[in-house]
Amino acid sequence: MNVLVTGGDGFVGSYLCDELASRGHDVTVLSRDPDSSIFSENVETVMGDLTAYDSIESAFEGMDIVVNLVALSPLFQPKGGDDEHFEIHLGGTENAVRAAEEHSVPKIVQMSALGADPNGPTAYIRSKGQAESVVRDSGLDWVIFRPSVVFGEGGEFVSFTEQLTPPFVAPLPGGGRTRFQPIWVEDLASMLADATTDDAYNGKGYEIGGPEVLALADVARMAQRAKGRSVSIVPVPMELAEIGLSVAGSIPMIPFGPDQARSLQMDNTVSDNDVGAFGVSESDLRTLGEYLDVE
Repeated sequence: MNVLVTGGDGFVGSYLCDELASRGHDVTVLSRDPDSSIFSENVETVMGDLTAYDSIESAFEGMDIVVNLVALSPLFQPKGGDDEHFEIHLGGTENAVRAAEEHSVPKIVQMSALGADPNGPTAYIRSKGQAESVVRDSGLDWVIFRPSVVFGEGGEFVSFTEQLTPPFVAPLPGGGRTRFQPIWVEDLASMLADATTDDAYNGKGYEIGGPEVLALADVARMAQRAKGRSVSIVPVPMELAEIGLSVAGSIPMIPFGPDQARSLQMDNTVSDNDVGAFGVSESDLRTLGEYLDVE
C-alpha cells in the first residue's frame, strides 16, 4: 500500500512511518524540510508546504492513503499568533483534501485533538474542529483520531511541564488540577497504523487516552522526581494565571500565551476511551511513570 504522511518527520509521524514501513507498506513523508535520517526503516521523503497547494499537489499522485499529521503544538504559542493555527490546521487540511480528491486518493486519516470544536474556547481547538468538518464533508473515506497529550522520546509534554513548573517551588494555574490522560507515542502509532491500513475503521472518530488520568501537578512532581528533585506546588488562581500568561506571551523567548492559559482551564481526558477498538485495553498501555522510570 502506498501511504503519504504529511508532517511525517514530526514527533508522532516518525514513529508512525517506521511502524507502517515495518509492516511492508511503501511510505512517503511530505514535509517542508524532510530529514530521512530520523527513520529506522526505508521511508521516502518529498518536500512541500501543506499551506502552499502547488508545492504539495504532485506528491499525492499514485497514493492509496494520506495521513495528515501536520499540526502546531497546543502547548506553546505559535510565532504567528492564533491565525497560524487556522492557516496550518484548517488551510492545510483543505489543501490535503483537495489534492487527495484531485488524484483520486480514496482515504484520509486525520490527526485531530480531544475537544476539537469549531466554536471552542481556544484557537487550537477551533481550528482542529473546523478541520474535522472539512474531512467529514469531503468525498473521501476518513478516520479521525482525537488523542490526549502524547509523550515519548522527542515529545513536548514533559518538557512543557518542566518549563511551566521549575524545581523546588512551582506556581501552577489552579494548583495544577487540570487533568490529562497521556498516551505513549508508540502505543498511539500502532493504533494509527491499524486505522490507516484497515478499512473497518473508516467513517469513525476515535478518542484515545492512556491508561491513567494525571493532574498537571502529578506530572510536574513526576518530571522533577525523574531528575532527582522535588517540587512544592503553589496554587495560582486561574484568572491571575491567564493575565500572567497573556503578558508573558508578548515577551520574546517565553513560549506561553493566553491560548495556553485558557487550555489549562479544560481537562484533556476522554469520555470513553476507544483503545479497545484496536484490540488493546488500558492496562496494556505504557504509563508516563514507567516511561520516566519513577514507578
